[in-house]
Amino acid sequence: MTDPLQPAPDPSAPPPPASPTPAQDVPPQYVPPQAPPPQYLAPQVAPLQYVPPAPEPPRRPLGLIVAVVLLSLGLAGAAGALVWYVLQLEEAKATIVENERRIEEQQEYVDRKDTFSASMQGLLEEVKTYEGLPFATLVSWDHLQTLAAQGWARRWDADALETTIASVEDARAELAERRAAAEAEASVDATGNPYETHLDALGAGYATWVRDDADALCASDVLACVMSDDPLLVHVDAADDAAPWMTDWIRTGLAYHEFAHVLQFTNPVETESALLAFAGDHERMADCFALTYLDGWTLDHRVWVSSFEYWDVEVGYGYVCDDRQRTTVRAWRDGLGITMRPIGAGVSG
Repeated sequence: MTDPLQPAPDPSAPPPPASPTPAQDVPPQYVPPQAPPPQYLAPQVAPLQYVPPAPEPPRRPLGLIVAVVLLSLGLAGAAGALVWYVLQLEEAKATIVENERRIEEQQEYVDRKDTFSASMQGLLEEVKTYEGLPFATLVSWDHLQTLAAQGWARRWDADALETTIASVEDARAELAERRAAAEAEASVDATGNPYETHLDALGAGYATWVRDDADALCASDVLACVMSDDPLLVHVDAADDAAPWMTDWIRTGLAYHEFAHVLQFTNPVETESALLAFAGDHERMADCFALTYLDGWTLDHRVWVSSFEYWDVEVGYGYVCDDRQRTTVRAWRDGLGITMRPIGAGVSG
Protein backbone atom coordinates (compact mmCIF):
# COMPACT_ATOMS: atom_id res chain seq x y z
CA MET A 1 0.00 0.00 0.00
CA THR A 2 1.40 3.29 -1.11
CA ASP A 3 1.70 6.24 0.97
CA PRO A 4 -0.85 8.63 -0.11
CA LEU A 5 1.33 11.38 1.12
CA GLN A 6 4.13 10.51 -1.23
CA PRO A 7 3.92 11.69 -4.69
CA ALA A 8 3.24 9.09 -7.28
CA PRO A 9 6.24 8.06 -9.28
CA ASP A 10 6.66 9.45 -12.76
CA PRO A 11 6.12 6.62 -15.09
CA SER A 12 8.33 8.35 -17.70
CA ALA A 13 11.26 8.68 -15.20
CA PRO A 14 13.98 6.05 -15.39
CA PRO A 15 13.92 3.42 -12.69
CA PRO A 16 16.27 3.98 -9.70
CA PRO A 17 19.49 2.05 -9.72
CA ALA A 18 19.48 -1.27 -7.96
CA SER A 19 21.57 -1.35 -4.82
CA PRO A 20 23.84 -4.39 -4.27
CA THR A 21 23.05 -6.98 -1.81
CA PRO A 22 25.73 -6.75 0.89
CA ALA A 23 25.56 -10.38 1.82
CA GLN A 24 26.57 -11.75 -1.49
CA ASP A 25 30.02 -11.62 -3.04
CA VAL A 26 29.69 -11.36 -6.73
CA PRO A 27 32.68 -12.47 -8.72
CA PRO A 28 33.98 -9.96 -11.05
CA GLN A 29 32.46 -10.23 -14.55
CA TYR A 30 33.01 -8.28 -17.76
CA VAL A 31 30.14 -5.99 -18.22
CA PRO A 32 30.01 -4.38 -21.69
CA PRO A 33 29.39 -0.72 -21.69
CA GLN A 34 25.76 0.17 -22.07
CA ALA A 35 24.64 2.70 -24.56
CA PRO A 36 22.95 5.55 -22.88
CA PRO A 37 19.27 5.40 -23.25
CA PRO A 38 17.79 7.71 -25.89
CA GLN A 39 16.74 11.02 -24.71
CA TYR A 40 13.87 12.92 -26.21
CA LEU A 41 14.47 16.58 -26.16
CA ALA A 42 11.63 18.96 -26.41
CA PRO A 43 11.81 21.13 -29.55
CA GLN A 44 13.55 24.39 -29.04
CA VAL A 45 11.27 27.25 -30.04
CA ALA A 46 12.93 30.60 -30.59
CA PRO A 47 11.16 33.35 -28.81
CA LEU A 48 9.03 35.60 -30.99
CA GLN A 49 10.78 38.75 -32.04
CA TYR A 50 9.34 41.86 -33.74
CA VAL A 51 10.57 42.25 -37.22
CA PRO A 52 9.88 45.65 -38.65
CA PRO A 53 8.42 45.67 -42.22
CA ALA A 54 10.80 46.35 -45.14
CA PRO A 55 10.83 49.99 -46.00
CA GLU A 56 8.80 50.84 -49.11
CA PRO A 57 10.84 52.03 -52.09
CA PRO A 58 10.76 55.73 -52.48
CA ARG A 59 7.95 56.83 -54.73
CA ARG A 60 8.57 59.28 -57.61
CA PRO A 61 6.35 62.24 -57.60
CA LEU A 62 3.30 61.71 -59.81
CA GLY A 63 4.01 64.92 -61.75
CA LEU A 64 7.48 63.68 -62.64
CA ILE A 65 6.08 60.38 -63.88
CA VAL A 66 3.51 62.16 -65.98
CA ALA A 67 6.17 64.50 -67.33
CA VAL A 68 8.45 61.59 -68.21
CA VAL A 69 5.58 59.76 -69.91
CA LEU A 70 4.57 62.87 -71.78
CA LEU A 71 8.20 63.51 -72.75
CA SER A 72 8.53 59.94 -74.01
CA LEU A 73 5.31 60.26 -75.95
CA GLY A 74 6.48 63.60 -77.29
CA LEU A 75 9.82 62.14 -78.35
CA ALA A 76 8.07 59.19 -79.96
CA GLY A 77 5.66 61.54 -81.70
CA ALA A 78 8.50 63.77 -82.82
CA ALA A 79 10.39 60.77 -84.13
CA GLY A 80 7.28 59.57 -85.95
CA ALA A 81 6.68 63.03 -87.34
CA LEU A 82 10.29 63.20 -88.48
CA VAL A 83 10.01 59.85 -90.19
CA TRP A 84 6.71 60.91 -91.78
CA TYR A 85 8.28 64.19 -92.88
CA VAL A 86 11.26 62.38 -94.39
CA LEU A 87 8.91 60.00 -96.20
CA GLN A 88 6.87 62.92 -97.39
CA LEU A 89 10.01 64.62 -98.64
CA GLU A 90 11.07 61.49 -100.50
CA GLU A 91 7.60 61.11 -101.95
CA ALA A 92 7.56 64.77 -102.92
CA LYS A 93 11.01 64.41 -104.46
CA ALA A 94 9.86 61.38 -106.43
CA THR A 95 6.75 63.27 -107.52
CA ILE A 96 8.85 66.25 -108.59
CA VAL A 97 11.20 63.99 -110.57
CA GLU A 98 8.25 62.26 -112.20
CA ASN A 99 6.59 65.57 -112.98
CA GLU A 100 9.82 66.91 -114.43
CA ARG A 101 10.11 63.78 -116.56
CA ARG A 102 6.55 64.21 -117.76
CA ILE A 103 7.14 67.88 -118.47
CA GLU A 104 10.27 67.04 -120.43
CA GLU A 105 8.38 64.31 -122.27
CA GLN A 106 5.50 66.66 -123.02
CA GLN A 107 7.95 69.34 -124.11
CA GLU A 108 9.53 66.79 -126.42
CA TYR A 109 6.09 66.06 -127.86
CA VAL A 110 5.46 69.77 -128.29
CA ASP A 111 8.85 70.25 -129.94
CA ARG A 112 8.24 67.30 -132.26
CA LYS A 113 4.78 68.58 -133.18
CA ASP A 114 6.20 72.03 -133.82
CA THR A 115 8.91 70.49 -135.97
CA PHE A 116 6.32 68.47 -137.88
CA SER A 117 4.15 71.54 -138.41
CA ALA A 118 7.14 73.53 -139.65
CA SER A 119 8.20 70.71 -141.96
CA MET A 120 4.69 70.30 -143.33
CA GLN A 121 4.42 74.03 -143.88
CA GLY A 122 7.74 73.99 -145.74
CA LEU A 123 6.50 71.15 -147.92
CA LEU A 124 3.28 72.99 -148.81
CA GLU A 125 5.25 76.13 -149.60
CA GLU A 126 7.37 74.11 -152.00
CA VAL A 127 4.23 72.63 -153.55
CA LYS A 128 2.93 76.14 -154.08
CA THR A 129 5.85 76.85 -156.44
CA TYR A 130 4.37 74.16 -158.71
CA GLU A 131 1.00 75.86 -158.88
CA GLY A 132 -0.11 76.37 -162.49
CA LEU A 133 2.28 73.82 -164.00
CA PRO A 134 0.39 71.52 -166.42
CA PHE A 135 1.77 68.32 -164.89
CA ALA A 136 -0.68 67.05 -162.26
CA THR A 137 1.31 63.95 -161.35
CA LEU A 138 4.27 66.03 -160.19
CA VAL A 139 2.42 66.53 -156.91
CA SER A 140 0.99 63.47 -155.18
CA TRP A 141 -1.85 64.88 -153.10
CA ASP A 142 -2.65 61.45 -151.71
CA HIS A 143 0.90 61.19 -150.38
CA LEU A 144 0.71 64.65 -148.82
CA GLN A 145 -2.59 63.79 -147.18
CA THR A 146 -1.11 60.54 -145.86
CA LEU A 147 1.81 62.44 -144.29
CA ALA A 148 -0.58 64.90 -142.62
CA ALA A 149 -2.73 62.07 -141.27
CA GLN A 150 0.35 60.25 -139.98
CA GLY A 151 1.51 63.36 -138.19
CA TRP A 152 -1.81 63.60 -136.38
CA ALA A 153 -2.00 59.88 -135.57
CA ARG A 154 1.58 59.84 -134.24
CA ARG A 155 1.43 63.10 -132.27
CA TRP A 156 1.95 61.24 -128.94
CA ASP A 157 4.68 58.95 -130.27
CA ALA A 158 7.86 61.00 -130.61
CA ASP A 159 9.87 58.33 -132.43
CA ALA A 160 7.12 57.55 -134.93
CA LEU A 161 6.49 61.25 -135.47
CA GLU A 162 10.20 61.72 -136.14
CA THR A 163 9.91 59.14 -138.94
CA THR A 164 7.01 61.06 -140.45
CA ILE A 165 8.96 64.31 -140.19
CA ALA A 166 11.79 62.68 -142.12
CA SER A 167 9.33 61.59 -144.82
CA VAL A 168 7.96 65.13 -145.07
CA GLU A 169 11.48 66.51 -145.42
CA ASP A 170 12.27 63.93 -148.11
CA ALA A 171 9.16 64.89 -150.08
CA ARG A 172 10.02 68.58 -149.84
CA ALA A 173 13.62 67.97 -150.87
CA GLU A 174 12.55 65.90 -153.88
CA LEU A 175 10.23 68.64 -155.11
CA ALA A 176 12.85 71.31 -154.50
CA GLU A 177 15.50 69.36 -156.42
CA ARG A 178 13.15 68.79 -159.36
CA ARG A 179 12.19 72.45 -159.44
CA ALA A 180 15.84 73.57 -159.32
CA ALA A 181 16.75 71.18 -162.14
CA ALA A 182 13.85 72.45 -164.28
CA GLU A 183 14.78 76.07 -163.70
CA ALA A 184 18.36 75.33 -164.69
CA GLU A 185 17.20 73.44 -167.79
CA ALA A 186 14.89 76.22 -168.92
CA SER A 187 17.48 78.92 -168.35
CA VAL A 188 20.02 77.58 -170.86
CA ASP A 189 19.54 76.20 -174.38
CA ALA A 190 22.64 74.03 -174.30
CA THR A 191 22.25 72.30 -177.67
CA GLY A 192 20.19 74.70 -179.76
CA ASN A 193 18.27 71.67 -180.94
CA PRO A 194 14.57 72.39 -181.64
CA TYR A 195 13.60 69.58 -179.31
CA GLU A 196 15.31 71.29 -176.40
CA THR A 197 14.23 74.78 -177.40
CA HIS A 198 10.55 74.03 -177.70
CA LEU A 199 10.26 71.48 -174.91
CA ASP A 200 11.88 73.98 -172.53
CA ALA A 201 9.43 76.64 -173.65
CA LEU A 202 6.38 74.37 -173.50
CA GLY A 203 7.28 72.55 -170.30
CA ALA A 204 9.21 75.19 -168.32
CA GLY A 205 12.21 72.89 -168.17
CA TYR A 206 10.32 69.96 -166.62
CA ALA A 207 9.95 68.12 -169.94
CA THR A 208 13.32 67.05 -171.33
CA TRP A 209 14.57 64.94 -174.19
CA VAL A 210 17.24 62.42 -175.02
CA ARG A 211 18.48 61.00 -178.33
CA ASP A 212 18.56 57.18 -178.15
CA ASP A 213 17.08 54.03 -179.70
CA ALA A 214 13.45 55.03 -179.40
CA ASP A 215 12.37 52.19 -181.72
CA ALA A 216 13.66 49.60 -179.23
CA LEU A 217 12.42 51.39 -176.12
CA CYS A 218 8.90 51.92 -177.43
CA ALA A 219 8.81 48.65 -179.38
CA SER A 220 7.73 50.38 -182.56
CA ASP A 221 9.12 52.24 -185.60
CA VAL A 222 8.83 55.79 -184.31
CA LEU A 223 10.49 59.15 -184.79
CA ALA A 224 10.13 59.85 -181.07
CA CYS A 225 8.06 58.59 -178.15
CA VAL A 226 7.17 59.08 -174.48
CA MET A 227 6.94 56.21 -171.99
CA SER A 228 4.27 56.19 -169.31
CA ASP A 229 6.67 55.20 -166.52
CA ASP A 230 8.82 58.30 -167.21
CA PRO A 231 6.35 60.72 -168.75
CA LEU A 232 8.50 63.86 -168.66
CA LEU A 233 11.25 62.47 -170.89
CA VAL A 234 10.97 62.44 -174.68
CA HIS A 235 12.98 59.74 -176.44
CA VAL A 236 14.15 60.80 -179.92
CA ASP A 237 15.22 58.03 -182.25
CA ALA A 238 18.86 58.71 -183.08
CA ALA A 239 18.80 57.04 -186.50
CA ASP A 240 15.79 58.98 -187.71
CA ASP A 241 17.11 62.22 -186.28
CA ALA A 242 20.24 61.77 -188.45
CA ALA A 243 18.27 60.96 -191.60
CA PRO A 244 18.82 63.26 -194.61
CA TRP A 245 15.18 64.27 -194.74
CA MET A 246 15.08 65.38 -191.05
CA THR A 247 14.73 69.14 -190.64
CA ASP A 248 14.43 71.53 -187.75
CA TRP A 249 10.86 72.27 -188.78
CA ILE A 250 9.95 68.60 -188.54
CA ARG A 251 11.77 68.41 -185.20
CA THR A 252 9.69 71.35 -184.01
CA GLY A 253 6.42 69.69 -184.96
CA LEU A 254 7.55 66.44 -183.35
CA ALA A 255 8.39 68.35 -180.15
CA TYR A 256 4.78 69.63 -180.00
CA HIS A 257 3.39 66.18 -180.76
CA GLU A 258 5.49 64.52 -178.06
CA PHE A 259 4.73 67.26 -175.57
CA ALA A 260 1.06 66.40 -176.03
CA HIS A 261 1.93 62.87 -174.89
CA VAL A 262 3.72 64.36 -171.87
CA LEU A 263 0.52 66.19 -170.98
CA GLN A 264 -1.60 63.08 -171.54
CA PHE A 265 0.47 60.94 -169.19
CA THR A 266 0.81 63.56 -166.46
CA ASN A 267 -2.91 64.45 -166.49
CA PRO A 268 -4.67 61.10 -166.81
CA VAL A 269 -8.01 62.20 -165.32
CA GLU A 270 -8.49 65.22 -167.56
CA THR A 271 -7.18 63.33 -170.59
CA GLU A 272 -9.68 60.53 -170.24
CA SER A 273 -12.63 62.79 -170.93
CA ALA A 274 -10.86 64.66 -173.76
CA LEU A 275 -10.02 61.42 -175.53
CA LEU A 276 -13.71 60.80 -176.12
CA ALA A 277 -13.54 63.32 -178.96
CA PHE A 278 -10.84 61.19 -180.64
CA ALA A 279 -12.39 57.78 -180.08
CA GLY A 280 -9.78 57.13 -177.42
CA ASP A 281 -6.84 57.53 -179.83
CA HIS A 282 -3.87 59.18 -178.09
CA GLU A 283 -1.93 59.67 -181.34
CA ARG A 284 -4.70 61.49 -183.16
CA MET A 285 -5.16 63.73 -180.15
CA ALA A 286 -1.40 64.46 -180.09
CA ASP A 287 -1.41 65.28 -183.80
CA CYS A 288 -4.35 67.62 -183.20
CA PHE A 289 -2.45 69.34 -180.41
CA ALA A 290 0.46 70.11 -182.77
CA LEU A 291 -1.90 71.24 -185.53
CA THR A 292 -3.76 73.50 -183.07
CA TYR A 293 -0.84 75.16 -181.27
CA LEU A 294 1.92 75.24 -183.91
CA ASP A 295 0.99 77.69 -186.65
CA GLY A 296 1.69 76.40 -190.15
CA TRP A 297 2.22 72.83 -189.10
CA THR A 298 1.09 70.05 -191.42
CA LEU A 299 1.46 66.30 -191.44
CA ASP A 300 2.92 66.10 -194.99
CA HIS A 301 6.30 67.62 -195.87
CA ARG A 302 8.40 67.84 -199.02
CA VAL A 303 12.05 68.07 -198.09
CA TRP A 304 14.47 69.19 -200.82
CA VAL A 305 17.96 67.77 -200.41
CA SER A 306 19.27 69.30 -203.65
CA SER A 307 18.07 71.41 -206.52
CA PHE A 308 16.50 68.39 -208.07
CA GLU A 309 16.04 65.89 -205.22
CA TYR A 310 13.49 65.89 -202.44
CA TRP A 311 11.82 63.67 -199.88
CA ASP A 312 8.09 63.45 -199.31
CA VAL A 313 7.79 62.90 -195.56
CA GLU A 314 4.60 62.01 -193.78
CA VAL A 315 4.66 62.83 -190.08
CA GLY A 316 1.95 61.70 -187.74
CA TYR A 317 -0.93 59.35 -188.32
CA GLY A 318 -2.60 60.87 -191.35
CA TYR A 319 -5.63 62.38 -189.62
CA VAL A 320 -6.32 66.07 -189.58
CA CYS A 321 -8.65 67.08 -186.74
CA ASP A 322 -11.68 69.27 -187.28
CA ASP A 323 -12.65 72.48 -185.50
CA ARG A 324 -14.72 70.65 -182.87
CA GLN A 325 -11.76 68.50 -181.94
CA ARG A 326 -9.44 71.49 -181.87
CA THR A 327 -11.84 73.19 -179.50
CA THR A 328 -11.71 70.10 -177.30
CA VAL A 329 -7.93 70.18 -177.31
CA ARG A 330 -7.84 73.85 -176.35
CA ALA A 331 -10.32 73.32 -173.51
CA TRP A 332 -8.31 70.32 -172.32
CA ARG A 333 -5.00 72.24 -172.31
CA ASP A 334 -6.51 75.33 -170.68
CA GLY A 335 -7.97 73.20 -167.90
CA LEU A 336 -4.63 71.72 -166.92
CA GLY A 337 -2.57 73.12 -164.06
CA ILE A 338 -1.71 72.24 -160.49
CA THR A 339 -3.93 74.01 -157.96
CA MET A 340 -3.48 74.04 -154.21
CA ARG A 341 -5.71 71.86 -152.08
CA PRO A 342 -6.43 71.77 -148.34
CA ILE A 343 -4.24 69.28 -146.51
CA GLY A 344 -4.82 68.17 -142.93
CA ALA A 345 -5.76 65.40 -140.55
CA GLY A 346 -9.48 65.99 -140.97
CA VAL A 347 -9.40 66.43 -144.75
CA SER A 348 -10.61 63.56 -146.89
CA GLY A 349 -8.31 62.62 -149.75
